[in-house]
Amino acid sequence: MLPVIALVGRPNVGKSTLFNRLTRSRDALVADYPGLTRDRQYGFGKIGPVPYLVIDTGGVAGGEVGIKELMVEQTRVALQEADVAIVMVDGRSGRTAADEHVAELVRKHARSHWLAVNKSEGLDPAIASGEFHALGLGEPVAISAAHGDRIQALMEEVLAPYDDSGADAAAAGEPEDEEKPLRIAVIGRPNVGKSTLINRLLGEERLVVYDEPGTTRDSVAVPFERDGRQYVLIDTAGVRRKSRVHEAIEKFSIVKALQAMEQAQVVIAVLDSREGVTEQDVSLMGLIVQRGRALLVVANKWDGLKPEQRRHVRDELDRRLPFLDFARRMTISALHGTSVGDLLPAVESAYRAATRDLSTADLNRELENAVIAHPPPLVRGRRIRLRYAHQGGRNPPVIVIHGNQTERLPEAYRRYLVNRFRKAFRLKGTPVRLVFKTSDNPFKGRRNKLTPRQERKRKRLMKHARR
Repeated sequence: MLPVIALVGRPNVGKSTLFNRLTRSRDALVADYPGLTRDRQYGFGKIGPVPYLVIDTGGVAGGEVGIKELMVEQTRVALQEADVAIVMVDGRSGRTAADEHVAELVRKHARSHWLAVNKSEGLDPAIASGEFHALGLGEPVAISAAHGDRIQALMEEVLAPYDDSGADAAAAGEPEDEEKPLRIAVIGRPNVGKSTLINRLLGEERLVVYDEPGTTRDSVAVPFERDGRQYVLIDTAGVRRKSRVHEAIEKFSIVKALQAMEQAQVVIAVLDSREGVTEQDVSLMGLIVQRGRALLVVANKWDGLKPEQRRHVRDELDRRLPFLDFARRMTISALHGTSVGDLLPAVESAYRAATRDLSTADLNRELENAVIAHPPPLVRGRRIRLRYAHQGGRNPPVIVIHGNQTERLPEAYRRYLVNRFRKAFRLKGTPVRLVFKTSDNPFKGRRNKLTPRQERKRKRLMKHARR
């Protein structure tokens, strides 16, 4: 499981700023106004030695009533479900009674914790951290979430117990074991029919199904075999929009669903055809693509829809999910079994595409053909040159392209290359990632040296020009 890190503290100490820094996003609203975060924000951390989930929580000051009391309850559950809590305090405002209240909450509910003294840019770290020793949360670490000061060092220490780089590197170098079960996560909003679909695939009522959102509270792994192939189907709790997540137990379910997605090799994203494509569906699909998972988009409850309704759903998929052009789309009825038998072959096809070996010779041949058919644009009068390509990883396929000025390659041309590679190597069902590397210029940083004859000529010309 991915380690889970909760960011907690009183209002306006910079939790959302640190969340955005760790996830390299702008998902959390940030403003100089206390209490802006009223709900929990989930994201995948990108700073540190290992991947992790990070949770932004609302500010806790003590003595909350009304809606703020619900915020405190959410923070309490975040501490219980997280592996590590990072307690944030304001190095410029100093220690307050609210910090004491947060520290008490952390000592009572957190498994482990770190104390980060934020807004310490320009201050002596020892002076900024001095008075926070009294909180009893260990050695304070002075940071600046806004400027990134000492964030990398903090995360390396926080994640050190979860860093198994040697084992990971060894595992990464091994080929995919065809004998191991293929792990498939079934993900979607509440009540779209995930459990019904898994029961239909299994041919038995293995999972509880009830016409009420949120029946599944945890991720349930169900191993089974079909035609001699081992599978593990993971039914996950429905992920709904943050503003609609109120129960503490459902907050825990979202973490489990995101962790299940991280562990799966293929994701089946289930939509409700009767409700169409919602904002939460778009957000969820974005997370799946961000993690590079092979994907199958399934529109459930297709039976009974009128032709105009079906056209509307297809138009919605094209309009709102253009970034999923690589994924195969299927329409099914989990309740009646319509087209459910086609799911596992489609999953296998997506998995084979995600783990396919791409030969260097074939990649370079396709790159050459792509450049001949549509050359890269000129930048400042110079042509961008793409010289050669090779495979840099699998699941998802990573193609490394070397050349000059590659950092200036337009996004439209990058998409063109992705589409060429996807079509040439039949990579349907999986994202394709391109990594561009610019070759070093051997003359960079060196002045052009003239021969003695050229230097004499240059001096004569300069002398003549002065006259």
